[in-house]
Amino acid sequence: MDFTELEAIEGLRWSWNSWPSTKSDAVSLIIPLSLLHTPLMQSSEIPVLPYDPLICSKCGAVLNPYGRVDYASRIWTCPFCYGKNPFPRSYSSIAETNLPAELFPTYSSVEYAAAHDHLPNTLGSAKSFSSMASFSSVSSGGGGVLGPAFVFVVDGCMEESEIRAVKHELLRVMEQLPENALVGLVVFDSMVYVHDLGFSECCRVLVFHGGRELSSEQIQHLMGIRCAKQQQLGKTPVIQKQGFLLPVSECEFNVTTAIEEINSLTQRTPGHRPQRCTGAAISAAVGLLEGCSVNTGSRIMVFTSGPATMGPGIIVDTEFSKAIRNHGDLMNGHAPYYRKSCAFYKQLSDRLIKSSIVLDLFACSLDQVGVAELKVPVERSGGFIMIGETFESDQFRKCMRHIFGHDEEGNLKMYFDATIEVVTTRDIKICGALGPCVSLKKKNNLVSDSETGEGGTYMWKLNTLASKTCIAFFFQVSDEQKAQPGSAFFIQFITRYRHGNMNIRKRVTTAARRWVGKQSPEIAAGFDQEAAAAIMARLAIHRADTCYSRDVVRWLDDTLIRFTSKFGDYVPEDPSSFRLSSNFSLYPQFMFYLRRSQFIDLFNCTPDETAFFRLMLNREGVVGSLIMIQPTLFQYSFDGPPVPVLLDVRSISPDVILLFDSYFHVVIHYGSKIAQWKKLGYDKDPNHENLRKLLEAPETDAEQLVAERVPAPKIIKCDQHGSQARFLLAKLNPSVTQDSMYKEGSDVIFTDDLSLEVFIDHLQTLAVQD
Repeated sequence: MDFTELEAIEGLRWSWNSWPSTKSDAVSLIIPLSLLHTPLMQSSEIPVLPYDPLICSKCGAVLNPYGRVDYASRIWTCPFCYGKNPFPRSYSSIAETNLPAELFPTYSSVEYAAAHDHLPNTLGSAKSFSSMASFSSVSSGGGGVLGPAFVFVVDGCMEESEIRAVKHELLRVMEQLPENALVGLVVFDSMVYVHDLGFSECCRVLVFHGGRELSSEQIQHLMGIRCAKQQQLGKTPVIQKQGFLLPVSECEFNVTTAIEEINSLTQRTPGHRPQRCTGAAISAAVGLLEGCSVNTGSRIMVFTSGPATMGPGIIVDTEFSKAIRNHGDLMNGHAPYYRKSCAFYKQLSDRLIKSSIVLDLFACSLDQVGVAELKVPVERSGGFIMIGETFESDQFRKCMRHIFGHDEEGNLKMYFDATIEVVTTRDIKICGALGPCVSLKKKNNLVSDSETGEGGTYMWKLNTLASKTCIAFFFQVSDEQKAQPGSAFFIQFITRYRHGNMNIRKRVTTAARRWVGKQSPEIAAGFDQEAAAAIMARLAIHRADTCYSRDVVRWLDDTLIRFTSKFGDYVPEDPSSFRLSSNFSLYPQFMFYLRRSQFIDLFNCTPDETAFFRLMLNREGVVGSLIMIQPTLFQYSFDGPPVPVLLDVRSISPDVILLFDSYFHVVIHYGSKIAQWKKLGYDKDPNHENLRKLLEAPETDAEQLVAERVPAPKIIKCDQHGSQARFLLAKLNPSVTQDSMYKEGSDVIFTDDLSLEVFIDHLQTLAVQD
C-alpha cells in the first residue's frame, strides 16, 4: 500500500489504515487511531463546483461518492447516519450516466464556490457585517467588497539599518496590496504611536503610554471608535468615520509617507536595553481591529529586534546586568516575568480567536526577543514566526514575499476565518486535534469524553489557513456501537474558509476505511510508520508544554518498548531473536532521533528557539516533520550522482561532499581533501572541470531546498574539522566516540549520548522480557 499516493488523492495520512473493531483492541495498538489532514492541499484534480453542497438533514454530512442514490425517486441515503434526503429540482436530470461531480468515485475531495458566497461573512463572530460601516468606503466604494485588514506594528527601537530594511519591505507590500485591503500602522518604543491615516494635513498619531495595560473598550474610546451594535436585517447602518484603519485606495499616500518617516525613536543608554512596550503595542492593534469589526480576515504583523522591557508582556528588565531567561530559569522559577507575561498573551490570544485576527511575529536579533511568551497567541491564531539575525537578510525578504504572494487570478494567497467540521459514522468518537486550531466546544453524540489536544468538539476554528497547513486529528472506537469486521467506516472533513477573492468556499473530503478483526494481518499491513512518527512527535511536544523533558523522553521510551513488544517477532527472553517487519522497522529509528532532537532535548537551545521549532513542527505535514525529526544526508563524490547515506559520523569522508538538511539548517560539508583542493583553487582550473561540477552540484540542490521552504533555512558551508561542522556533527548518530575501541580513521564525536546501535540493543532487551 503506497501511503504517499493515497495522500495525493485524499490529503490524509493515517497512522493505521485498518482499524480494529473494538475499543480495547484499538487501545492495545499503543499508537492512537489518528490521521494528519491537509485541508487545502493543492491539487489540479480537485473540482471547483459553482453551487452549494447538499447536506444531510439528520447529521450534517455533505453528499459524497459513498452515498446510495435512488435515481427513480431522486433520493440519496447518507452513509454516515443512513438518513434519506431528497434531491432538489436542480438535480432533476441526475441518472447513472449523468452524475454530479460530488458523486464521482474518483473525487474524494471537492470544493464548492457558490456564486452568492461573495456576501459578507460572519463566521466565528457574533458581529454582523453591518458593523463594517465603520469604514467610509462602504458608502463611497460603490458596493465593493472590502478586503482583508493588515496592521503593521513596527519596533521603533531598532537600529537605523534594520528600520530601513523593514520600511523597504513594507513599501513593497503596499504596492502589492489590492486597493480594497485595509491598512493600519503602529510604531512603538516606550510609547505606542497609532497613526491616523485619514488625516491628510500632517502626520497625526494617537499616543498610548507603553507601561499601562488598557482594555479593548478603553483603547477604542481613546481612538474615538464606537463599536457598532448588531444591526437589524434591512436597516441602514450608521456610518462612523475613523482614520486608523482605511482601505489602500483612500490612504495610500498617507500610509506610504508614514512608513517612510519611521525612524529610530530612542537614544541608547550604555548598559541598558531600550525601553520597549511590545505587549502594549500588540494590544492596541488588537483593540483597533476589534473596534472596526473586520470580518473579512485580518493580520497583525509585528517587526521587532528585542525583548519587551516594560508594560504588559514584559520579558526582562532594561539593565544588561539582568540576563534574559533561559530554560534553566524557567524550570527553577527564576524568570520573574514569565508567568505573568504568558497569562497576558493567553488572554490576548482569546481576543484574537474571537475576532478572527492572525498575529505574525518577525524577530531579528542576536539575542532572544520573547518568542516563548508570544508563542501561544501566534500559534492559536495560525500566525507565522520568523527568527533571524537581521532584517537585511534574504530570509526576511523571502518570507514577506511568500506571505504576500498572489495566485493566477491576482488574489492574495491568504485564506482567512476557517472552520473544520468532522463527521464520522456512529462507531467512531472524535477525541481532538493538534495544530494551529482552536476547539469551538460544539458537542454532539460523536464527541468523546476523552480529549486529546483541542478536544470536546466536532468543529475547530482556524483564523487562517495555508495550502500546506496540516492538522492531526485523534479518534477512538465507540463503546456504544458494535462495528462489524469487514464493514466500512467513513470520516468526512468540511472546511469552510474565505478565499483570497473574499468569497466563501467549502472543501469537503470524504474517506473510507475498513474495520478488521483483532488478529487480522491487515492491521500490520496498514501501519504507516512515517505518519505515526509525525503524530507521536506532536503528542510529545504537546506533553512538553506541561512536563519536563526527561518525563517526555521516559514516556516516548515506554511507548516504544510496549509497541515493539507487541509487534515484534521474537523468542521471549532472547534479544538476539528480535525482528520487526519492514512496515515497523524504521519506527524505532525515528523515535531515537526524536528523543535527541531540539523539540525534546533543550540543551544548547534558548526558550525562543524551542518555541519556534515546536510551532513549526505542529503545523507541518509528514514529509517536513520527518526531515525535522530525522534529517536527510546526501553524499556527492566523483563516483557518480548524489546518493543518500546514513545519518552517521562514519558517513564523513575526506574526499566527499555531504549535503545535510534538518529543515531549519542546510549544511554543505566539504571533506578535508575537497576543502584543500578548493582552497588551492583547483576548481577554477579548466583541467579540473569535474571538481568544479562536483562543487556546484550540492550548492544547486541546496538552493532548491531553500526556495521551497518558508521561513527559508540558513545555508551553512563548512569544512571537515571546521568550527561550523558542529551543525552537522550534533545531529549525526555517534557510532564512533572518544570511548570507541576501533575508530578506523573515522571522525570522532565527543559525547556521552547513546548511539543508535546501543539504543536498539537496549530496546530489544526490554521488548523481549515477559
